[in-house]
Amino acid sequence: MTQAIYFIVKTLVQLYLLLLLLRFWLPVLRADFRNPIAQGILRITSPLVIPVRRFISPIGRLDTSTILVAYVLEFLLVLTLLALRGLNVGALPIAITAILELAIQSLNLFFFVILIKVVLSWVAPQNYNPMTALLNTMAEPVLRPFRRIVPAIGGFDISPIFAIVLLKAAEIVLQSYRPIPI
Repeated sequence: MTQAIYFIVKTLVQLYLLLLLLRFWLPVLRADFRNPIAQGILRITSPLVIPVRRFISPIGRLDTSTILVAYVLEFLLVLTLLALRGLNVGALPIAITAILELAIQSLNLFFFVILIKVVLSWVAPQNYNPMTALLNTMAEPVLRPFRRIVPAIGGFDISPIFAIVLLKAAEIVLQSYRPIPI
């Protein structure tokens, strides 16, 4: 029973954290907020972010209130998951774990964005819709440096392979620094 509760709590909170991370990354990557998906992300995350924004303003394109809400939510998630496992850990390891988890989730976000973009390029190469526009906005800044280094081979863009490998390697490195495995 405890494992089921652990799974449900972790999954639901991480899904909401994913939306908060999307809200954080979209302005950094200069996404079009007229996109219906971006508007939906804003609508879902605004109840927690807007009250915090009254006290903490953004720094340029960095949405500090969103990342603060995400950090507090991740901190509480780690604390809750540890309590469900019956573990008592100090605040500093939890704080470090929360920071690393947000970074790991951001890397996973970009991994899945690139992966979905690649799959969509195979099944619907010239299809345009709000989802593909958002995926392109998020994937291009990550893929651009790899495209400069790795040329297309026979008309195939293999830069996503290198980006995915680097993202997963960075995730492994971050996981090795995590003081609390959750």
